[in-house]
Amino acid sequence: MNILEIKHLSKSFGNLNVLDDINFSVKEHSVLGFIGKNGAGKTTTMNMILGFLKPTLGEIYVCNEKVIYGNSKTNKYLGYLPDVPEYYGYMNPYEYLKLCGKISGVKASEIKSKTEELLNLVGLYSNKRKIRGFSRGMKQRLGIAQALINNPKLLILDEPTSALDPSGRKEFMDILLNIKNKTTIIFSTHILSDVERIADSIGVLDHGKLVLQGNLSNIKSKYRHDTILIETIDENSLNLLQEKLKNFPSIYDIKAKDNSLILNVNNVAATGTQIIDLVSKEQIVLLKYEVMEPSLENVFLEVTK
Repeated sequence: MNILEIKHLSKSFGNLNVLDDINFSVKEHSVLGFIGKNGAGKTTTMNMILGFLKPTLGEIYVCNEKVIYGNSKTNKYLGYLPDVPEYYGYMNPYEYLKLCGKISGVKASEIKSKTEELLNLVGLYSNKRKIRGFSRGMKQRLGIAQALINNPKLLILDEPTSALDPSGRKEFMDILLNIKNKTTIIFSTHILSDVERIADSIGVLDHGKLVLQGNLSNIKSKYRHDTILIETIDENSLNLLQEKLKNFPSIYDIKAKDNSLILNVNNVAATGTQIIDLVSKEQIVLLKYEVMEPSLENVFLEVTK
């Protein structure tokens, strides 16, 4: 089942065309990493899914119901965390989530248990401080609890880790890993390692167009280049190996970095066997031999040139 369907979506502000004929869908209980440069149209797309902006053309469906600008009926299925959430600073986390539960229509008999469950999930259960004294990371964790208070079918996160330090990012991403089997998630980010850690699929926006979309593993396989990384014990070994490998017709590019060689090859299995035979014959000591996986960063740079 598709939780979200976007059909021929376009958005213009005057003469500025921000989105141009966007089409994609998101399956239930999947995680979509929505990536693109600043100004690519990620936040605009999310605002239209939420009904905050009116599309110039196209249609959006959430749980098979059409999203209508200014009409929040489909928002009963959604949870949302903006990049810079605002809070009532005089409240503590428990008071704030109880208020969110009432506003979201959570049954009065369930608000207390739901609030406690979510505060425990985000590590704020025993925190009685006022929100005004929270760090950015604590506010983002409270934000994810707020977004989950109504048991959403689709959780939308707009740049949720952009201003967090490495520790805060890890805490936040750990929370997403804990809930990814309970809801469907779309999150936009500039941090591609976060996408690789949690996303099942990706959508890449570039100048208002969706230039790549699909299963992350399939995409990485499609853009795979047969690349081998070899690290030697010293510079002399590196130089010797590099000279010998220049005679291999199946190796079409060799890059040296520190005590490592990065080889682009035509047949990774056959070439690898020949390299191992050479290393054994020349008695070259290797510290590492690795067939490299394509990184999401490389894929992103290739499709957004």
